[in-house]
Amino acid sequence: MMRLRRRFFSVLLASTIVLAPPFAATAHGGENLKLPPEILQAMEKMHGGDPDAAIEIAQDFERVHPEDPLGYLLESEAHWWKVYCGACEFKYGMVNTAKGSKRREDEAYFAVADKAIHLAEAQIAESETAELRLYAGMGWALKAQLYGLRSENRNAARAGVAARSEFMRALQLDPQMADASVGLGLYNYYVDTLSGFVKVLRFFMGIPGGNKAEGVRQLETGIKEGVLMAVEARFYLAKNLRTYDQQYERAATIAEPLVASYPHNPSFLLLLGNLNAELGRKEKASEYLHAAQNLAIPADPACAARTRELADSMLASLH
Repeated sequence: MMRLRRRFFSVLLASTIVLAPPFAATAHGGENLKLPPEILQAMEKMHGGDPDAAIEIAQDFERVHPEDPLGYLLESEAHWWKVYCGACEFKYGMVNTAKGSKRREDEAYFAVADKAIHLAEAQIAESETAELRLYAGMGWALKAQLYGLRSENRNAARAGVAARSEFMRALQLDPQMADASVGLGLYNYYVDTLSGFVKVLRFFMGIPGGNKAEGVRQLETGIKEGVLMAVEARFYLAKNLRTYDQQYERAATIAEPLVASYPHNPSFLLLLGNLNAELGRKEKASEYLHAAQNLAIPADPACAARTRELADSMLASLH
């Protein structure tokens, strides 16, 4: 039972990752969600494959706007993409994150996420808005994903449930807040993907239930209408359809715009290469994997080395 409990938390809450920039910010994600140009610029850098540049912009924004949670959220998310790249492995024919140990940089990551949460909560106490609830939920989700990677499952559970509560409140305040739907969509998808026995375990542990079909619908809404989470919704929906449902064709169709918009992001290239390999499209898979292999990531040698290693392994598996 302890093994199942650990697996439950790892699958459910470690994977509930929720913050990303859009291909183009729109007004559909919530009437009050309008992003400063510096934040949009930083998000483009982050998803363009340069999280270090995004961190610099985010920190500049924090110095000018020390009470705005957005800068701290973006800084923490950019750090997450660096962690994600270094934590990936090629196993069982798929690229996924492997469980990792604690790193020296983790406490700084948590401190920045906590700063965003505390700023949002302080402003909520003065005047509650859907936007502030969304930001608080993002901060909790950022903590949940790193706790999960570290296999700190109770901490991941607490943070993930807190994130869910914030997203639900954001939608109560603004039913058009598509970005809040993304967080709930990931939660709903993962919970309903679990086996029957683990669902019973979840019930006795007091973790709220979910619905996969509703989760997919919420993620699709986030892809179309999200302002902060459209890219994340697209990436994780494609990844999950591959991992849990083996819907490789649908997943590839969802993932292709990621590489079209961000051709230098190693995570996007590896995912699409992986999906084409599953579909038996070896030539197409090789194209994406060679592109990942040849990426220049001078600011992050650890990510560059891991990307080349993963691309090498996946190319070898095609023969």
